[in-house]
Amino acid sequence: MKIALGSDHAGFTYKEKIKAYLLLRRHEVVDFGTDSETPVDYPLFIRPAALAVSRGECDRGIVLGGSGNGEAITANKVPGIRCALCWNEQTAHWARQHNDANMLSIGQRTIDEPTALLIVKTWLETPFEGGRHARRVQEIESPL
Repeated sequence: MKIALGSDHAGFTYKEKIKAYLLLRRHEVVDFGTDSETPVDYPLFIRPAALAVSRGECDRGIVLGGSGNGEAITANKVPGIRCALCWNEQTAHWARQHNDANMLSIGQRTIDEPTALLIVKTWLETPFEGGRHARRVQEIESPL
C-alpha cells in the first residue's frame, strides 16, 4: 500500500517511528514532512498529504501533530478525504469498519508510542464493512 505521511513538529517523532514501521512491512511511504522538531505550521504539510490521497496518488494517509485535531480538520477540508482522529485501537477499528477512513490522524502528545503503532496496525488491517455504512459514507460525500 502507498501511504502519505505528514506531520508538524509536535508529531515528528511518531511520524518517523510510523514510517519505519510501515517500511518494515513493505508499504511504500511518501513523506510530506516536516523533517524536524523545529516549529512549523501544520497545514503546509498536512494539505499536500491529503491532496495526494484525494488524487489517488497514495492509497491512504497518516497525519500527526500534538493533539491530531488541527491535522484532521485540515485533511478533512480536502474533497474525498475522510480523516479520523483515533486515540485507541477501537476508534481505529471503527474508523475503517464504519467510515472507510482513508486518512488517520494521531496526537503525539495524547497517547504513548506503542498505542500509536497499534492504532496504525489496526487501521491498516481493518476492512470497510460496507452495507449500511456504505450509504452513510455516500451521504458524507454528497454535496450540500
